[in-house]
Amino acid sequence: MISSVRGTVLHIDGDAVVVDVGGVGLSVAVPVAVTRSTHVGDTAMLHTTLIVREDALSLFGFASREELSVFTHLLGVTGVGPKSALGVLSTLSVDQIAAAVADGDDAPFRRVSGIGPKTAKLIVVQLTGKLAAPAATAAAISNGGGSAVRDQVAVALVGLGWSERTAAEAVASVAEDASDADRASVQALLRLTLSVLGPARKEPAGG
Repeated sequence: MISSVRGTVLHIDGDAVVVDVGGVGLSVAVPVAVTRSTHVGDTAMLHTTLIVREDALSLFGFASREELSVFTHLLGVTGVGPKSALGVLSTLSVDQIAAAVADGDDAPFRRVSGIGPKTAKLIVVQLTGKLAAPAATAAAISNGGGSAVRDQVAVALVGLGWSERTAAEAVASVAEDASDADRASVQALLRLTLSVLGPARKEPAGG
């Protein structure tokens, strides 16, 4: 396994760079951000993975290990191949991918060339719980954030017919056992709370 390459950039071509490693030019497929920030003659250091197919050996490289990790997770999603996974990382940052998954939002993935609605939904479903929380989310959690999310979920539940007291108690209870990512996402926390409360209903005024 080739886990990293370091050397002089000899050539840049679309979504790949050729890196001189010990006199051997290695073609490495990379996200668009890498090709845009790299110039011929630069020294490049890429975290890589080798994809073996019957008819080819393809090397994929990333500027950070976080990107490589997300790429690997994407390859585990049904219907996502190396080209599509690279397309996701060319369109979205690691934090944007993690945030979309945490929010249960497949729209960002549908904007990626080659990713259809069904595959976009599978990415969200199959990556849930596998990605680190986005940096902003993690910071909010470490600073004691999350109350604003709970408040929004409670308001949504009241709009669905639950009393304020029932909504607040249910959200607090669910949030206590939820993951950090779910506690920081209105959509995720609302979904979890509804799974506990059941269908929306109208309670007595004093309920």
